[in-house]
Amino acid sequence: MGLFSRKPKTPRPVTKDSASFDSDNSHSNSFGANSNNKSVRSNTLNFSTNSRTSASSLGGLQSPLTPMTPHLPKINLPKPPDPSLDAAGYLRSLGAVRERCKIVTEKALQNQLNHFDVDLDKFPDVVQFVCRIIKRDYDAPFNTIPGHGRYQHFSVGGRDRIAHLLSTFDAVDNTEKCRRLIDLFLVSVLLDAGAGTEWSFKSADSGKVYRRSEGLAIASLEMFKAGLFSGNPSNKYQVDKEGLRRLTVDQLAKGLQSRPGNEVAGLEGRAQLLIRLGGALAEKTDFFGETARPGNMIDYLLAHPTTQASSSPIVVLPVLWNVLMSGLAPIWPTSRTAINGISLGDAWPCSSMPQAPPPPPPPTSAPAPPSPPTFSPFPPPQQSQPQHQQHANSTTEPWESILPFHKLTQWLTYSLMQPMASLLRIQFAGAELLTGLPEYRNGGLFVDLGVLTLRKADEERGLRHYAEHSRRAGTGGVEVAPMFDPGDDVVVEWRGVTVGFLDKLCADVNAALRPELQGGELTLAQLLEAGSWKGGREIAEVSRPNTKEPPILIDSDGTVF
Repeated sequence: MGLFSRKPKTPRPVTKDSASFDSDNSHSNSFGANSNNKSVRSNTLNFSTNSRTSASSLGGLQSPLTPMTPHLPKINLPKPPDPSLDAAGYLRSLGAVRERCKIVTEKALQNQLNHFDVDLDKFPDVVQFVCRIIKRDYDAPFNTIPGHGRYQHFSVGGRDRIAHLLSTFDAVDNTEKCRRLIDLFLVSVLLDAGAGTEWSFKSADSGKVYRRSEGLAIASLEMFKAGLFSGNPSNKYQVDKEGLRRLTVDQLAKGLQSRPGNEVAGLEGRAQLLIRLGGALAEKTDFFGETARPGNMIDYLLAHPTTQASSSPIVVLPVLWNVLMSGLAPIWPTSRTAINGISLGDAWPCSSMPQAPPPPPPPTSAPAPPSPPTFSPFPPPQQSQPQHQQHANSTTEPWESILPFHKLTQWLTYSLMQPMASLLRIQFAGAELLTGLPEYRNGGLFVDLGVLTLRKADEERGLRHYAEHSRRAGTGGVEVAPMFDPGDDVVVEWRGVTVGFLDKLCADVNAALRPELQGGELTLAQLLEAGSWKGGREIAEVSRPNTKEPPILIDSDGTVF
C-alpha cells in the first residue's frame, strides 16, 4: 500500500496518527520494510509542477477560523495589554503569538532567517502533500474532519474510549461529566510531551501496545480510571490538589510503564509538572474552586460576566485563555523566561526578533551594588548575531526580543473546548485567535519537504549535541539528526516560522481544494488534525523509518514538546 493509497475513512474516529502509525498495525507494509529510503522519498514527492497555489502570497498570514467558531453575534473581544505598559501581560496573551511570530515569518518569506535557508519554490509541494493526505483519509467536502484536540488520541485503533468512559458515569449530570473530562484532558495534555523512541505502553484494557502521543493518552486514561490523580475516596474519576500533591515520580513511572529499556523521555519533568499543578489548583480557588479541580473552571466560565447566556452559552475565548495562563502559571519551571519576576511560560528570546541595545556599563567611580535583572532570558545562542542586528534601534525594548508560543496552553485550549461544546453546547467567541501548534511534527513537515534547510554551522553544532546526548544516554545513533535544547535559538526560530507557515498552508490548501470544498473552507484546527501534524509524522517515517523521529531533535525536559 502506498502513502496515498485509500484508507478507511470517517465515521471511524481518526487520530493524529494515520492508520499506519497506530501500534496496532505499526509494522504494516505501507512503505515496504526493505525499501530504499531515498527512492521511497523520491516517489512520494513526485508532485506535478503545475501547482495550483502561490508560494509567495502573504494571504496565509491571516488567521483562519477554527471549527468551534460558528456564526455568532458580534462580540467585542478584550484587547491584549499594551506591551509598553505591561510587557509580561502582552507576551502571555494569545494575540501576541501570531503577532510576534509574523515578524519571523516575514523574514522567512525574504529568506532572511538566521539559522535556516528558505526555498519557497518547495511550498507547493507541501500543499499538495497535505491535500493528498486529506483526500486519502476523508471524503469531500471534508466537513467530517474534527477539530484538533486530545479527544481523537483516546480513539486510537477505532475505539471511542471517551464515549465508553462517559457511559460509566452513573447518576451525574452533563456538567459533572464535563468537569471529569476536563480533569482528564488537562492532565493528559500536560503529559503529552515527546515520549522518545524507546517508550511504549501496553493497555491493560486491550493488551495492545501504543506509542508516542496515543500511548501517552491511553496511559493517562488508565491512570485516571485507577484514581491515581484523585484525593477523593468517593470519586476516583477526578483530578484534584490532594491527588496530585501526593504523586511521586515512582508512581508516575509505574503508571507510564517507564522502566529500563522502556523509558519515557522527561519522566522527572512530567512528574514535577503534575505535582506543581496540584499547588496551582490549591492556589487559584477563584478558577478551580474549593475542591481544587481543573473541571471547576466550568463554573467560573459560565458565571463570568462576559459569558452570554442563551440556549447555547457563548464564552469569550480570552476568558478561558486567562484561566489557563493565570491559573496554571505556577506549574512552569522557574528557569523559563521572565520579565520583572513574572514567568512568561513558553516564550523565548530569539535573535531574529528586534534586539535591544546592551545596558550601559556602570560608572567607574562608586559603583552601585548589583541588582537582579528585570529580564531573565535563557543564555544567548552560541552563534553570533548577524551584523545588521548588532546595531538595533535604540528605542527597542528588551521584551521585543522574546517570541511567545504557549504551545501546551493552546493544545489545552483546543482540547478543552471539545467536551464543553459537546456536553454543554458552549460556543466560543474569538477562537480564531488560536494558532497552529509550533511543535516538531508541524515544523518537521517544512524541513523534510525542503522549505526549510538548517544551515551548515547549526547542523554541525546540533550533531555534536546529539553525539553528546547519545554518549550520556548510552544509546547508539540509528538515524542521526541534529539535536538542540528547547531554548536554543535554532528551535525558537524554527517554531516561530512554523506558526506563520501553518497559517499560509491553511490558506493555500483551501485554495487547492476549492472545487472539492463545495463553497466551504477548512479551518486551521481541521488542517492541523487531518493534514499538517499527520503529514509531519508520515514524512518523518518515510525519511527516518527506523526511529520515525523529526528532522531536528529536541533534548526535551518533558514540559514543552
